[in-house]
Amino acid sequence: MRRWGHALIYNRAMHSARDSALRVPGGPRCAALAFAAFALHAAFPAHARTPVPERASAWTHKAPVASRHDMVAAANPLAVEAGYRVLRQGGSAVDAAVAMQLVLNLVEPQSSGIGGGAFLLFHDGRRNRLIAYDGRETAPAAATPERFLGPDGKPVGFFEAVVGGRSVGVPGTLALLAETHRRHGRLPWAKLFEPAIGLAENGFVVSPRLAALIAAEGNFAQTRAKAYFFDAEGRPRAAGAVLRNPAFAATLRKVAAFGADAFYRGDIARDIVDTANSYEANPGDLSLADLAGYRIRVREPVCAKYRAYRVCGMPLPSSGGPTVLQMLGILEPFDLKAMGPLSLWSVHFISEAGRLAYADRDAYMADPDFYAPPAGLLDRAYLEQRSQSIRTTGSLGVARPGSPPEPAATKKAVYGEHAALEFPATSHVSIVDRYGNAVAMTTTIEHAFGSHLMTAGGFLLNNELTDFSFAPADNGKPVANRIEPGKRPRSAMAPTIVYDRSGRVYMVAGSPGGPAIINYVVKTLVGVLDWNLDPQAAAALPNFGSRNGATELEQDTAAAALAPRLQALGHETRVMEQTSGIHVIVRTRTGWAGGADPRREGTVKGN
Repeated sequence: MRRWGHALIYNRAMHSARDSALRVPGGPRCAALAFAAFALHAAFPAHARTPVPERASAWTHKAPVASRHDMVAAANPLAVEAGYRVLRQGGSAVDAAVAMQLVLNLVEPQSSGIGGGAFLLFHDGRRNRLIAYDGRETAPAAATPERFLGPDGKPVGFFEAVVGGRSVGVPGTLALLAETHRRHGRLPWAKLFEPAIGLAENGFVVSPRLAALIAAEGNFAQTRAKAYFFDAEGRPRAAGAVLRNPAFAATLRKVAAFGADAFYRGDIARDIVDTANSYEANPGDLSLADLAGYRIRVREPVCAKYRAYRVCGMPLPSSGGPTVLQMLGILEPFDLKAMGPLSLWSVHFISEAGRLAYADRDAYMADPDFYAPPAGLLDRAYLEQRSQSIRTTGSLGVARPGSPPEPAATKKAVYGEHAALEFPATSHVSIVDRYGNAVAMTTTIEHAFGSHLMTAGGFLLNNELTDFSFAPADNGKPVANRIEPGKRPRSAMAPTIVYDRSGRVYMVAGSPGGPAIINYVVKTLVGVLDWNLDPQAAAALPNFGSRNGATELEQDTAAAALAPRLQALGHETRVMEQTSGIHVIVRTRTGWAGGADPRREGTVKGN
C-alpha cells in the first residue's frame, strides 16, 4: 500500500488574482482488482449501457524497465519477445511493430489483428519528422446511415448489431503495416512474419487473460470460431492449454510471400467477403471491390504545447489526439503539480476537463474526409475560455459543446450530438529503436472478439462499424459520425508521442479502453509530465475521469475512496472496473525507461 499526502495549491493566476491554498490527503492504493464486468456511463445512449466483455485481469505488480538503446512494450510477453528480437537483429521500430502485431493477432485475438484496423504514429529519427498513418476500417459501399436502425426506426441492441457480418468494416491493419514497412522498414518483410508463423504452427500457451475472456463470452454462434476457442467437449480453452492455428499460419505465409495485395485480392479477400456475408442471422454486404479499393491515409499529426513539452497525437478520424490535446489545453492554467497525484482537486479538475472535451468530441469529431470539423478545436484562446467554466465550488455535471472559432469565410454546418458505442477491445504497442525512430500504434477489432466471425484463414473480423453512431440524426440534425459508404468510424484511440524542449522524443504512450482511452492517456501524461512519476508508476495510477457523464473512479483503489468528497462537490460518481492497458516509454539520462499496465499481461523489454 501507498499513501499520498500533499499540500495542494489551486493556481488560476490567468483567471483570478487570488490563489487558494488547500490541503487534501490521499488514500491507499489497493494491490488487486476484482474480476467483474465493466459498465458504460450514463451519458451514452440507453442502448449503449451494456456490460463490456473485455474484463480486467488480476493486478500484477511490475517494476519499471531500463534500457540503453531501444525498447518495446506491448500487451503480451510473446509479442514483446518478437519485437525485442527484431530490434536485436537490426530492425527498425516499424519492423518491430509488424512482428508484434502479427503475434498479438494470435495470442490476444480478442483485441486486435489483421481483420481489424490501427492508427500508427511514426517519428522518423533521420528526418526528425512525425507522420500519422491511418489504417482505420471503412464502411462498405453498400452501407447506409440507417444500417443499425430496427423496423421501428430506433437503434437496435448492441449485440444484435455486433454479432455477424453487418458490423464488419474493410480491414486496414495489413495495409498500414505494409505501407509503413515499405517506407521505414529495414529487415525483409517476410522475416517479420516468422515469429507469428512459428507460434501458429507449433502452438502457444493460452494466457489466463485469454482463457478468462473466452469463458466469459456467450456470443460465439459461428461453428468455426466455436471450434477454435472451445474444445471438442464444448469447454472453453483453459489457461495453460496449447493452441495451434495452422490456418492462420497459411494466411501469414501467403502474405509474407506476396505482400498485402494477397490479403486484399484473391483467395483471402474472397474468404473475408464470404465469411461476412454468409452469416445468415446477420449478414454483411462487403464486396471484393471494397477490399481491393482500400487505402490507408497519411495524415498530419495534431500537436500542441503542454508545459515545456510538445504533445502529438493522431488526427481525425481518431478523436483521441484532438480530445487529449483539448483536455491538456484546458488543464494548462491549473497547477496540477501542486495538487499532486490522485488528490481530490486533481481528480476534480481532470474530470471537469474531460466533460468539456468529450462534449466537443461528440458534437464535432468524425471522419474528416466526409466532414469538416471546426478549425478552432485546439485554439489556445478557445481552450482557455473553456477552462474558465471549471470551478472549485461544484461540478459541471454534463457539459455542453463549445463554439470553436472558425475562419470568417467558413459557413458552419449544424450537426447533432451523439455518442457512439465504442467498446474497449483494443491493444497498444510503444517502441523506440537505436536509430532514433519511435512508434506508437493502437490497434483494434473493436468489441472483444470483434464480430465473432472467424475466416477460414484463421483470423477474426472486426465489428468496427458499430463505432459509428447508430442514430443518423439528432433532433432533426445530421450526426457527424453517422454511417456513410467508404467512411471511417470515429475512434478514441490515442497513440501519443511527446517531445522535450530540445525537440527529442521524450515519451511514447497509448492504451486500449474504448472511449475511456482518452482519460487513461491523459492520466499517464499528467503522471509523467506534471507529477514526475516514472512510467511504471504513471501506468499504475488509479484510473478516473469523466466522459461527460458520471465521474468514473476505478474500484478497489484510492480513486474510489474519493467518491464521497467528489459527491459533496456535486459530482455524480460511478465506482467501476477501468481496464486500461497503458504501455509507455520515457527518455532518461542514460537511455529509456518503460512501464506496462499492471491490469493486463503486458511487459517491457529493451537492449
